[in-house]
Amino acid sequence: MHVIVTGAAGFIGYHVSQALLARGDRVTGIDDLNDYYDPTLKQVRLDRLLARTGFEFHKLDVADLPAMRGFADQGIEGIVHLAAQAGVRHSLTHPEDYVRANIAGQLAMLELARAAPALRHFVYASSSSVYGDNTKLPFAVTDPVERPASFYGATKRAGEVMAISYSRLYGIPATGLRFFTVYGPWGRPDMAAWLFVKAIFEGKPLQLFNGGQMQRDFTYIDDIVAGVLAALDRPPLRDAGHESHRLYNLGNNRAEELPRFLALLEQACGRKAIVENAPMQPGDVRATYADITESVRDFGFEPKTSIDEGLPKFVDWYRECHGA
Repeated sequence: MHVIVTGAAGFIGYHVSQALLARGDRVTGIDDLNDYYDPTLKQVRLDRLLARTGFEFHKLDVADLPAMRGFADQGIEGIVHLAAQAGVRHSLTHPEDYVRANIAGQLAMLELARAAPALRHFVYASSSSVYGDNTKLPFAVTDPVERPASFYGATKRAGEVMAISYSRLYGIPATGLRFFTVYGPWGRPDMAAWLFVKAIFEGKPLQLFNGGQMQRDFTYIDDIVAGVLAALDRPPLRDAGHESHRLYNLGNNRAEELPRFLALLEQACGRKAIVENAPMQPGDVRATYADITESVRDFGFEPKTSIDEGLPKFVDWYRECHGA
C-alpha cells in the first residue's frame, strides 16, 4: 500500500511508519516538527525514517487544507492520521493549538480522504480522554462520551464526530482508535514514564498527583502499532445506517496503580525516587481502563506487553540514549 502517516516524526507515528516500511509498504510522512517538546528528538526519529527505502517526508502543517488536498492524486490507499496537539495540561493554557491541530487538522485530512480516489481506509487517532471522568470501569466504546474532563478530550471527541459525518456523507471507510497511555522507546518527554525516569536518574523530585491514588491503562508501543496496522488492514463495511465508520479502544486492558508503575521504574533504574505528593490537576482523571472487546473481535488485537516487561525496556532505551 501507499500510506500517508501524519505526525510521522512523533512517538507513535515514528513506530507505525517503521512497521509499515518493514512489511513493504510505501510511506509518505507528514509532520510540522513543532516545538511542543524538543524538536531534536523528532528530528532524530525522522532521520532514522529517512534512511529507510520507501519513505518520503514533507514538512507541513496538517491543518493546511490546500496542501493536504494536494496529495489526493498520488495514489494514496491508506491514511494513518496521528498528528495532533497532545497533552491535557497544555490545553488549559493554549486551547487555540488544539483547535488548529485537532479540529482544523482533522477536517483537512478528511477532505484529503474525500478527494483521494484510490483510498481504501482512513484511520485516525483518538484518545481515552474522550471518556472524561467516567466512573464506570472499564471504558467501553458504547459508553457516553459527551462530558470530557479536558479541552484536549473535547477536541478529540469533535474529531470523532467529524469523521462519522464524513463517513456517512461521502462513504469514506474510517476507523477511530482511542489510545490509552502509550509508552515505550522513543516516547514523549511529557509523559509519566519519561518524566519519572529522568527525575530518578537526575536525583530530582517527581510529583505524584492526587497522592498517587490514580490508575492508568499503560499500553506498550509495540502493542499499539500492531493494533494500528491490524485496523488499517480491515476497513469497515457500510452498516444499515449507511455508515462505514467504527471506533475502537487500544489499551492494555489493565488498570495499573500509579505507585506500582513507579516502583517498577525504580527497580529498573536501580534507584529510589524522591517523591512529592501533589493535588489532582485540572482536566485530569483518576482512572483509565480499556475494554477491548470490539478490537479483539474485529481485528484480533492482543496486547502482549505488561508494564513488568515494558517499563524495563523503556529504561534500557533511556539509558542508552541519555547515558544514564
